[in-house]
Amino acid sequence: MISCIRTLLIRGAIGFLMMIIVPAAVWAQPAAPIPIAPGPVAAPAAAPPVADENYIIGPGDVVDVTLLERTDFNTRAKVGTDGMIQLPYIGAIAAADRTTQTLRDQIRAALIKGGYFSNPNLSVQIASFASRYVTVLAAVGMPALVPIHRAYRLSEVLARVGGVHENAADYVIIRPAKGETRKLSVKALAIGDLTQDPYVSPGDTIFSPIADMFYISGQVKSPGSYPLLSDMSVRMAIARAGGLTDMGSDKGVKITRDGKKLNKVDIDSKVAPGDIIVIGERLF
Repeated sequence: MISCIRTLLIRGAIGFLMMIIVPAAVWAQPAAPIPIAPGPVAAPAAAPPVADENYIIGPGDVVDVTLLERTDFNTRAKVGTDGMIQLPYIGAIAAADRTTQTLRDQIRAALIKGGYFSNPNLSVQIASFASRYVTVLAAVGMPALVPIHRAYRLSEVLARVGGVHENAADYVIIRPAKGETRKLSVKALAIGDLTQDPYVSPGDTIFSPIADMFYISGQVKSPGSYPLLSDMSVRMAIARAGGLTDMGSDKGVKITRDGKKLNKVDIDSKVAPGDIIVIGERLF
């Protein structure tokens, strides 16, 4: 009997010790690391625009001149208002009115002539464009000076400024620094007509005017004011206003223009800016 009691006491003591030792061992283990959500990955920097090989350097542009043989020659220089840049060894050198290739050859020749290198391996690239741009004004998403570092068509420039507004005219005007002003159809640009999508030139001003308006009331389904399209006829204006009502007649059209009522209106005559068109009722 005593032996049985002793056995029970020993087993109880062992169990009690296990209850203490095992949790302690678990607690002593290093805590598992808490997973951390990865932070946002930085987007790679946008590559600088690459200049067309025919781009002409001008005042305000910034160029990188790199010489593989001597890193101490490597220079980032801004073209001054006098068209010059400053470089090690050779000092001031003309950079304006030259392509990157022409400037590279000019610097290379100066280094050879000065006795600094017999066959320098040079690279000239444009780091920032400032001298050659077009100006985009008026009813566009974001009027701006758009740098021209390669050949750009008109549609590309308009895309870069957010396109034309809904209240813009259906044409844009290009005023070149030299030459005649041109008026070009926005619709032709939209459908990809390259004959109506010319290349722009540095110094051009691109103007997207606010559309002129006309006003229509009377027996049309949606009376109101509307943008005037190029070569818009009275017939087209009625269609723009939703067409005639059941009571309307295209024979009873009256137009007030510049404060004066027109005596006779042809349904296919052109609508003028500011016209007030009244559609009358048909006769039974």
